Amino acid sequence: MEELKQRLLDAALPHVPFDGWSEATFRAAVADTGTDPALARAACRRGALDLAVAQHRRGDAAMVAALAEIDLSELRFRERVARAVRARIEAAGAREAVRRASALFALPHLAPEGAALIWGTAGLIWETLGDTSDDLNWYTKRATLSAVYAATLLYWLGDNSAGSEATWAFLDRRIDEVMRFEKAKAKLRESPVLGRLLAGPARLAERVRAPGRGPSMPMPGSWRRR
Repeated sequence: MEELKQRLLDAALPHVPFDGWSEATFRAAVADTGTDPALARAACRRGALDLAVAQHRRGDAAMVAALAEIDLSELRFRERVARAVRARIEAAGAREAVRRASALFALPHLAPEGAALIWGTAGLIWETLGDTSDDLNWYTKRATLSAVYAATLLYWLGDNSAGSEATWAFLDRRIDEVMRFEKAKAKLRESPVLGRLLAGPARLAERVRAPGRGPSMPMPGSWRRR
């Protein structure tokens, strides 16, 4: 079924710029591949929506493959993160297909799924970079990177600069802002007065654990405690 879904996705992509991730696109892909409609619906129960999700996950897989070919050991940490986000955007595919997917997942009833996909991408970036956090940082890292990735992707969609250089400059600025924020947080924690005020919340935060299994979403029911 996964192989069939990938064939349908390949067939759908030329239609997406004209019809979006729509039922018309799904039917065109079915016709172009000569697939039995019932079998196609079994592989993609939600039609083109499942193909849009598959396209996003294909980009995730391409990013991991691209990073495996790069020696990141000589880069500073912030440079590794920037390179990973850049690799993910470069693996996103045709700009119009991504633009159409962004519009699709901006619909109110699909926004949670779109957010989950971005969260998954951020998590995959951290895992690929070797992150081993298992506490509140597990969530904050993914939340912060999700925001950086989403903002950079939207910027890229409207970027006409040569080689998308304006996008990579935008990405660098966003990461610099995050690093400055983290440094400011560290200074606040080192303050004797604020340290006492934050002692209670800090003890509570220490009890938060990354989910041991299932979807990597920050839902209270998935937290593990010491």
